[in-house]
Amino acid sequence: MERQNEIDGTGMTDEEKRRDQLTSAPDAVESDADPRIDVTHRDGVTRIDIRDDADVRPGDPTREPDE
Repeated sequence: MERQNEIDGTGMTDEEKRRDQLTSAPDAVESDADPRIDVTHRDGVTRIDIRDDADVRPGDPTREPDE
């Protein structure tokens, strides 16, 4: 189910469209498009993990994860 390398009617892959969208905002920098998640597929199960090096993470930024 890997779609990131498929080209659609725009002539861009999903990854190219993502990068284009994230870097086209005013004051955007190339690192804004860095990956934030890892997706793995194994035995019919899809797992999505937030990368340890992601600058932006879900949750309350004022609290520690274990609070």
